[in-house]
Amino acid sequence: MTMRRERDTLGDVEVPADALWGAQTQRAVENFPISGYRPYPAFVRGFVLVKKAAAHANAQAGRLPQDRCQAISDACDEILAGKHLDQFVVDVFQAGAGTSQNMNANEVIANLADERLGGKRGEYKKVNPNDHVNMAQSTNDVTPTAIRLALLELTAPLCDELERLATAFDAKAKQYANVVKPGRTHLQDAVPVTFGQEFGGWATRLRSASSRIRGARGELCELGIGGTAAGTGLNADPEYRARVCALLAQWTGDPIVPAKDLFAAMQSSAAFVRTSSGMRTAAIELSSISNDLRLMVSGPRTGFGELILPPVQPGSSIMPGKINPSIAEMVDQVCYQVIGNDTAVMLGAQAGQLELNVMMPGMAFALCFSATILTSASKVLRERCIDGMRVDEGRAKELLDASPSLIVTALAPHIGYARSAALVKRALAERRPLFDVALEEKVLPEADLRRVLDPLPMTKGGVQS
Repeated sequence: MTMRRERDTLGDVEVPADALWGAQTQRAVENFPISGYRPYPAFVRGFVLVKKAAAHANAQAGRLPQDRCQAISDACDEILAGKHLDQFVVDVFQAGAGTSQNMNANEVIANLADERLGGKRGEYKKVNPNDHVNMAQSTNDVTPTAIRLALLELTAPLCDELERLATAFDAKAKQYANVVKPGRTHLQDAVPVTFGQEFGGWATRLRSASSRIRGARGELCELGIGGTAAGTGLNADPEYRARVCALLAQWTGDPIVPAKDLFAAMQSSAAFVRTSSGMRTAAIELSSISNDLRLMVSGPRTGFGELILPPVQPGSSIMPGKINPSIAEMVDQVCYQVIGNDTAVMLGAQAGQLELNVMMPGMAFALCFSATILTSASKVLRERCIDGMRVDEGRAKELLDASPSLIVTALAPHIGYARSAALVKRALAERRPLFDVALEEKVLPEADLRRVLDPLPMTKGGVQS
């Protein structure tokens, strides 16, 4: 590999000749061969948006010449258009606060801008990574701002997918509104419910989960940019932070504003915890629903067998014809990962000390990872499972008729709890329908018995008269 020689404050560094990154990024590549994972593109875009806004704000303040501002802005636009993402090479587990990530962005942008002004890669004679691209900034205020921008980008489609999934369940709830099934509590037979009620409950839970995540977005819009190293705003023009936030709001469409207290914005990761908590709650709800799907599709002959999911792939390498609830199984695994990521975010947030939380790179990776996989899992669950899901109405009726416990509760107000329990015991022992046993024991006239033991009215609530 052809190399070029660059120099930073620690000395000379050999950098690949064609690389857009420079000496400090190269040191990070060599220091942190940890996971092989590189930053999420949304996180990179967050950094680049800050650099672009900072260049314009500094030009407006008269601190950055217009030609350098334009070169930096054009370089940023190239990256935002999807170019050069392969140049962001620092491992996600790196030095605290994200200094290496920030310098990776500074160096890539500086080289692109420098070349636009006639300079050579790695010389930085026209545009310097620190003096120009990083002007009025510190890693300490840029990294949390980039995380916020990344999460604003990633959580919007997540909320949309959760709501689309809820809408898919609403459609199924309407389709099967009057199809009665066994209710179950403690995994034991309980009073009847309809598939519509069950599916509708799932839809409501997912909309609530989406609402929690959307609620956290307002806090993400409050940026500590302009606090520079410790919250004092040292080396930043007094109008800089307002200008940067106004530009970011214009470009992203989000209601971005400066944080009221720069010191709190530098010290606290509460906004990240709230966002992560919202995603964890969504994961818990999705996992619970996926587990219900897996139970309801179990069998198909020896389990519940109430649902029929679209067959997406063979289920066994040894058992021909076996079909598994593969999509629901995938969703569970994604949800467990999101819950684990939330723990990493929580621990990282509480590890902040004094004026800065240095654990931001790890939190950034966990947050972006969660938002990305939860969005994809929700979409796949909807498209490849729920949209094609069907109820086996015959099987549902079979199960409903087989268990006297499902319908006897409606009989209790008429003949008493103890007598109803005795009927259930006899029906189970003799493997006979409850109606037949109750009719034989003449607990009510036949017409009244048929009315009281009709399962569909039981799903509407009230006392069956």
